[in-house]
Formats: sequence, C-alpha cells, structure tokens
Amino acid sequence: MSFKLTILGCNSAIPTPTKNPTAQLLNADERFFLIDCGEGTQIQLLKNNIKAQKINHIFISHLHGDHYFGLIGLINTMHLLGRKTELNLYAHQQLKEIIDLQLSASNTELRFPLFFHSIPLDKEKVLYEDESIIIHNLVLKHSIPSSGFLFKEKKKARNIIKEKIEEYNIPINEMTNIKNGADFKLEDGKIIANKELTTISKSLHSYGFCSDTTFVEENIETIKGVTLLYHETTFMQDLEEKAKQTGHSTTMDAANMAKRAKVKNLLIGHFSSRYKDLNDLVNTINILSSQINTKKVWKESSKNLLEIFKSI
Repeated sequence: MSFKLTILGCNSAIPTPTKNPTAQLLNADERFFLIDCGEGTQIQLLKNNIKAQKINHIFISHLHGDHYFGLIGLINTMHLLGRKTELNLYAHQQLKEIIDLQLSASNTELRFPLFFHSIPLDKEKVLYEDESIIIHNLVLKHSIPSSGFLFKEKKKARNIIKEKIEEYNIPINEMTNIKNGADFKLEDGKIIANKELTTISKSLHSYGFCSDTTFVEENIETIKGVTLLYHETTFMQDLEEKAKQTGHSTTMDAANMAKRAKVKNLLIGHFSSRYKDLNDLVNTINILSSQINTKKVWKESSKNLLEIFKSI
C-alpha cells in the first residue's frame, strides 16, 4: 500500500498570509482521509489539485476552531456539487450538535448521507477498519478534550517463492495457508518451514497524528516504531511554561516522544504565529534529531506536497 501525506495547513490558532490552520490529507491507495479541517482547507485542496469529493472520511481532533472551522464550508460545497456518496465524520459528540445546528440554521438538507462516529474522550477505540488499514484514536492532553489518530497498514500476506511451488509441487489449495504463515507438509511427512517457502512483503506503513497536546507518556507504546509521527511543536523550548499553561508542546517534547517511541521519522507543525521564520524551530529540532535516532525530521509546509512515505 502506498501512503502519501499532503499538508494543507500547519499554523496554530491564527492563520497568516503564508500558513493556514491545521489540516492534513492522507492518501492510502487512493482512499482519502482528511485529518482536521481548519479555516481555508477547501481552498488548500483546490491549490493542491485534490478533489474534495474523493474524501469519504474526516477526522477532527478537537473543538478548537483552528481544527474545524473549515468543516461546514467543505460539507456545504460537497452538497452544492451534488455529492451522493456517504461521508463519515469522526469527532467528539459536541461536533454533531454544531453541524446539525449549522445545517438547520441555513435550512440545508444534505444530498448525501452524513454519518457521525463519536470518539471516546478517555480510551482508545478502533474508529475505522477495512481489509488493508486500521485507524484508532489516541487520548491526548490539552486544555479541552483532544484526540490523536493512528493509521496502520494491516499485515500483508507473505509472498510465495515461485521456484518453491515447482520444487515441492505445492497445490493451489495450500497457497493461501502458506501465504498466511503456515508450513507445508510433504507426502513423506517432512515439514518445510514457511520461511523457506516465502519472503516477507514490504514493510508496513503507519502514521501517528498527535495534536493538540502536551507530552503524553501513555502513548509511547501505542505509537512505538511508526513510520512517521506528526507531533505538534507550538512553541520553542524557551516557552516551556506557556506550553504547559495552554496544553501544547515544545520542540523538546516532540523530540522526546520521537526518541522514546523510536519512531522512524518525525514531522513537526502547529507553529505559533509568533514565529515568522520557521528556520529556528527546524534548526532546533534537527539538532535534537541527532539525539533521537530518527531517520529524518520534517517540518510542515502549507505549500508543499510531502510524499514522505515514498522516500522512507
């Protein structure tokens, strides 16, 4: 499965002329998952040549405006363009009340089914699952209830070595079991180990999204070893106290999470608008990255399409 992440917005609460509030789009084999929907998200979709009608699942982390103020506009555009396909919205229960009120106030009856899936506030839960991907929430710590998300590609069947099929005369009805890890028994009773018959499929992709939040130690085991971790870095380390007061993270918090969870790559974002030049944050995190054993540290950009998973 191919994963591709598009950053649509990377700023914190206040947008700037060059940076929008939080929104990301994960493309998993042409299935599109929108993560947060800050103000201006649908404009960013247009700028990146992404058709909003392809999005069937939207995940909202929490109910601060910079993470969902673009949602009703996006839903309305889908309606006006004649969408018929169902849309699934995953969020805390209060968002349903907000969306229902907005639709009622404008006397709008959507042309498509909108299904709301409530995210629990205090425990992890599988939010979506199909044959190739599973998605569940993470419990974060912020000034209001907040949820992260973990996207994991499911374990693939092993690949049978073609030459082994001929060598051991493996029948078709045994191949599924072998692909799933079973050994093969010859007519004389000899057991051929699965590792001799198969090769492992490509490594599985996984993506962890943690924003808005302070450092949450309880999530270390859950996100351990992910291909890519996005962790908010609203503030530099010199504003550690302000980060604690507002329920946000610093560059050091993100680096510590990456180190302790042994993630392969780290993506930082949700930058305070006080930082006009992001180079200071990037330089700091790059210095820290030499200590956290990650392959690479990325910064979010509202302009660039980050095909991160294709390069790691």
